[in-house]
Amino acid sequence: MEAPLAERIRPQNLNDYISQSHLVGPNGSLTHQISKGIIPSLILWGPPGTGKTTLAQIIAQESKRPFYILSAINSGVKDIREVIEKAKQSGGLFTTKNPILFIDEIHRFSKSQQDSLLAAVEKGWITLIGATTENPSFEVIPALLSRCQVYILNAFSKEDLEALLRQALRRDVYLKSKNILLEETEALLRLSGGDGRKLLNIFELVIHAATTDPIVITNERVLELVQQNTVLYDKSGEQHYDIVSAFIKSIRGSDPNAAVYWLARMIEGGEDVKFIARRLLILSSEDIGLANPTAFIMANNTFQAVSTIGYPESRIILSQCAIYLATSPKSNASYLAIGAAQQLVKQTGDLSVPIHLRNAPTKLMQELGYGQEYHYSHDYQNNFAAQEYLPEEVKNTPLYSPGTNARENTTRDFLKNRWKDKYGY
Repeated sequence: MEAPLAERIRPQNLNDYISQSHLVGPNGSLTHQISKGIIPSLILWGPPGTGKTTLAQIIAQESKRPFYILSAINSGVKDIREVIEKAKQSGGLFTTKNPILFIDEIHRFSKSQQDSLLAAVEKGWITLIGATTENPSFEVIPALLSRCQVYILNAFSKEDLEALLRQALRRDVYLKSKNILLEETEALLRLSGGDGRKLLNIFELVIHAATTDPIVITNERVLELVQQNTVLYDKSGEQHYDIVSAFIKSIRGSDPNAAVYWLARMIEGGEDVKFIARRLLILSSEDIGLANPTAFIMANNTFQAVSTIGYPESRIILSQCAIYLATSPKSNASYLAIGAAQQLVKQTGDLSVPIHLRNAPTKLMQELGYGQEYHYSHDYQNNFAAQEYLPEEVKNTPLYSPGTNARENTTRDFLKNRWKDKYGY
């Protein structure tokens, strides 16, 4: 089967490499290192289709090093150890030609998988190049991150994408055999979203679907074909945000059926399990909160579990959590409370702490009355002493209003019993 267009025209050297001039241009931060063949372990961080894999291959080729490649999607600790053993036999500490190990989507590696790389990187058995679409500060363990330089790749600009199209027409044997007229390119560029690989995939789709000679590329034709053929979920594009939004709103709306449907759409689209779990964790506090505090525990445990396990098993854990949150009572009272409190702080500024609430660690502070007149709650009946806890200027200001659910109804009664009508409970 013929390779995709993006693979057929993959650059083999820096002269053919498009974009990322801040890294590999004449004054790029990587240019000098590549020319000298002195390559540190590094992390390439950028959106999909910005040339991370290609750049890693070119670095290996230009520096004349053995090149090993693993994908974090289907590689485990055993695979890592096997590659490291091979690398140790072909390179090592006392040569600048130690092998390069490229790990695609390194953010999908669990902590134990990333840990297995530390010794090899530290001792110079390999030069690690990791590629990630996620912020490495969050997704790469600190011990590994401290041993790597991080380089950021940018989404392709309009000029880069147009140059990529011209390069494809100039270099690809199949395309050169066709009579292709690029009459309009706006739709191609817009649909690519700065993703070079996606641009070439759409371009190739349009070419293969053509029945005329010459093949005229227009915006209308591109949009028509993409609507018929393009899949459903794009991790980096508008569809990504729409589906995540539908997922969250389905859970907020207590519909577990819709929740697992949108969850399945994300899973089938290759969404990062941590991204999904992180959204569930936020929702458990924002939309459920004190109506069911166990929801936060469930979501937090889900995040920890999927961070360790990954696909495919994580889909079950995510489904369990999504269904639990969807069928839980809802409250956004905590979310509204902190919003109201922040707004009050912005309006009133840095108000003084009431003197009876202040700490008094020194004799001078004690003499000034710090902490005096404070009533220690546990010395009073029901462990409660009525006193003012807010600054004088904003006293009696209600910020937290319990939601209308079983648990917070009990909370309302508790507060009303203690504060009477102070906060309107």
